[in-house]
Amino acid sequence: MARMGRPGMSDAQKRELWDRWKAGESISQIARALDKPPGSVFTVLKSNGGYVPPLRRKRPGTLSFAEREEISRGLARGESMRSIARSLGRPASTVSREIARNKGITRYRAIDAEDRSWDRARRPKRCLLARNPALRQLVAEKLAQDWSPEQIAGYLAKTYRPGSGMRVSHETIYKSLFIQAR
Repeated sequence: MARMGRPGMSDAQKRELWDRWKAGESISQIARALDKPPGSVFTVLKSNGGYVPPLRRKRPGTLSFAEREEISRGLARGESMRSIARSLGRPASTVSREIARNKGITRYRAIDAEDRSWDRARRPKRCLLARNPALRQLVAEKLAQDWSPEQIAGYLAKTYRPGSGMRVSHETIYKSLFIQAR
């Protein structure tokens, strides 16, 4: 079945997009180089507020795509969950949970399970100033007094001890201001 709308970008294209953005190219230049509409480039950039996202990695111990393929093949052959787990060197409970969270024995597909695992791992994390109201209030007061983010960060470092939860870098303040203005 054909997909509606614009086709997305591959991971390689997104990486090239971010490399070009980091090098200072404009949205139009990037769009021409990738042969994509400028709106598509803008959408990818907007998703992270213009900041290059960190390379995503799986946590050690999570199932790999090859292991998910083995689970899928084992289910197609009619093997039990325990025998599949034994061949992978994993606990049977791991295989059982993997199958249960990905449509069950009859509808398990490795590629779908892999995609869903990446989706589940995506956790939007609120910024430090959004999580700490006291710190946010103090930073807002200093900004209202025309202090620079560097001055605020220095003041906090001198006034509050490490681990107090009342320290923030000037980069975090700038990032929060940029996202707020957006």
